[in-house]
Amino acid sequence: MSVKLVSWNVNGIRAVSKKDEFWDWFYNTDADIINFQEMRASSSDIPSKLSDVDGFHSHFNEADKKGYSGVGTFSKEKPVEVIKGLGNSKLDSEGRVLRLKYPNFTLFNIYFPNSGMNAKRLDFKVEFCNTLLDLLLDLKNQGENLVITGDYNIAHHPIDVYNPKNCEGKSGYLPEERAWLDEMEKAGFVDTFRMFDEGENNFTWWSYRTRARDRNAGWRLDYFYVNEEIKNKVKSAKILNDIFGSDHCPISLELDF
Repeated sequence: MSVKLVSWNVNGIRAVSKKDEFWDWFYNTDADIINFQEMRASSSDIPSKLSDVDGFHSHFNEADKKGYSGVGTFSKEKPVEVIKGLGNSKLDSEGRVLRLKYPNFTLFNIYFPNSGMNAKRLDFKVEFCNTLLDLLLDLKNQGENLVITGDYNIAHHPIDVYNPKNCEGKSGYLPEERAWLDEMEKAGFVDTFRMFDEGENNFTWWSYRTRARDRNAGWRLDYFYVNEEIKNKVKSAKILNDIFGSDHCPISLELDF
């Protein structure tokens, strides 16, 4: 059985849904599971064309704060179970995590916290990441196959940013953030994109402020990780940088069980 997943930080579902290019993509994608991050809308504010899509089961996790954060997943196959959050009330008020269990794997759709200006939310982010990794290891040790996707708000290596020296000390490229992805990989999780492409200039986010996308002056912040036990099931992992509508582009993963 082959399954294709897509992940995309849409930078506001209400804003992106007003763009023809979004609908051109949405109606023509062959994805079986679509994951959105940074929806920034409560369930009642999600455009009607997306709140009940024919052929898809939809699930959302919204923040307590209106118009902030939020994730959503559209799936052709009905999940066996859906869990919102990490099970930690301190970390779960921002609507950042959806966990969806399927017969062959469990999917995490995550909008990771931004560590903020002057790293003011770095402690929160590190706690979020460590709590997540503890949960992933627990599930992995129970024999579950895991797919962890979303906007990680972390560029892991110098190759993942357009100007590494200029990015030193900036949110998303802090040593503590990058070290956490090191720990994730040591724990047995695989960055699927790098299984197929070890080259430079592969980015998923570009600042609106400097027309960075025109110059491909970007960062790779969006990932599909899987536990190493199923990396042989990964058939492709791509950055879909020809799709517009947000300051991020979508990424895709194809698995064959």
